Formats: sequence, C-alpha cells, structure tokens
Amino acid sequence: MSTVVDAEDGTASAEFHAFFERHHAELARLAHLLTGEPDAADDLAADALLALWHRWDRVRAAEHPVAYARGVVANLARTRIRSAVRERRRVALFWSGRQERTEGPDVPAVVDVQGALRELPFRKRACVVLRHAFDLSEKDTALALGISVGTVKSQTSKGMAELERRLGQDALNTSAPRRVRAVGARALDATEGGRR
Repeated sequence: MSTVVDAEDGTASAEFHAFFERHHAELARLAHLLTGEPDAADDLAADALLALWHRWDRVRAAEHPVAYARGVVANLARTRIRSAVRERRRVALFWSGRQERTEGPDVPAVVDVQGALRELPFRKRACVVLRHAFDLSEKDTALALGISVGTVKSQTSKGMAELERRLGQDALNTSAPRRVRAVGARALDATEGGRR
C-alpha cells in the first residue's frame, strides 16, 4: 500500500514540476502586467503555484488547468492591488494635515502603455492583458477570470477605448493591441532577466 501511495505522490510531483516549468514565466508575466510591479511578479506567480500545489489533485483533473492557474494569479493580483490602495489611503490620511497643498498634479509629459494599463480598473485591465498580451480567445479569457464571454467582450472593448483615449495621438500611430503585446513581451523579458 505504501509503495502505491509513494508512486502516486511521485507522479503528482513530476506532473506539477513539469507544469511549473512550462507555465511559471507566463504566470509571472501576467502578474507583472496586472499589478504593474515587476518585482512582485515572481512572488505572485510563486504564491499562485504554491496554491495550485496544495490543490494539485483538483487542478490536474480540471479541464483547463492553465486557465485555473491564471485565475489564481488574477485573484492574487487583485488582492495585492486592493492592499496597496488601502495602504496608500492610510498614508494619505496620516500625512494629509502635514503636507503642503499643490495647485496641480505633477503629470508626466509622456504616458506609456504600462502606465495607462495601471490606470484601468482591474477587470478591464485583466481582459485587455489576457486578450492582447497573451493572445487568449474570448472563451479562454472568460474561463481564466470566471466571467462570461459577453463580459470579456465588453470589458476588452471598453478597456481598449480607454487605453486609446489615455494614450492620445500615439494610439493612432501604432495600434493599441500591438502596443499591449509589446508591453507583454517587455514584461516577459523583465521577469526572465530577473531569474538569470
């Protein structure tokens, strides 16, 4: 009996290791694009993979284990973003009486795609990133985020329109989807560069 259990554990471990090797970089890239934090990308991907390992029997039995993994990354990214927003609010409340007021915000002259992506609400950002940076179908995006295909279509359309509005004239010179893909490629280079 013990050898059967050991063999099953060995098989599960080998399957998970192969899954990890195949998908870690992609999950880290997704985390980077969703949070806008390259330093946190590997940590979020590792946390997601740890959560998957704890539920590996259920994950490997799933019809689309990669979609499940992307959903875990998206949920962890959402939690991280919410925590950061709460922390910024606490700091702002603490310092609000002590800071000098400025007349206008310090707005950079050039807005890049990553900055514009960070400005999108989470669901729109996730839909745009999965559809255009990862080239997922509407169905696969819906599966990864746990939403309907119609919601993916509307959120992607609204997100792209908002990106084009935020990027201004640059968006007319280079199509926004290609620019989002380019940002995704740069995010992959950044996450892989950190592991070398």
